[in-house]
Order: sequence, then structure tokens, then C-alpha cells
Amino acid sequence: MSITPERKSALILEYATKPNDTGSPEVQVAILSERISNLTGHFKTHGKDNHSRRGS
Repeated sequence: MSITPERKSALILEYATKPNDTGSPEVQVAILSERISNLTGHFKTHGKDNHSRRGS
């Protein structure tokens, strides 16, 4: 469900506007979008997983 460190690094490299950029809106939106995508797929197969819906 969570993003692997390798995937997060790849997203940061892809959307960074300057070197060592982790706080720009582009990077943050990309990371959040990846998390939402992962959770959406998880909830399609695990419909009764209410704990993860409420969790961090």
C-alpha cells in the first residue's frame, strides 16, 4: 500500500524543479497521487478494509 523508497525517489527525480527538491507542489502532488492510486487499487480488492481507509 505504501510507496517504496525507490518509487518515491523516482517521482522526486521526475517532478523536481531543481536539485534536491522535495517540497515543491509538483513533487508533493506526484507523491500524493501515487499514494491515492495505490490505495484505490487496494480498496477495489479489499472492500472491507475499513482500518486502512481511516489510517494515515
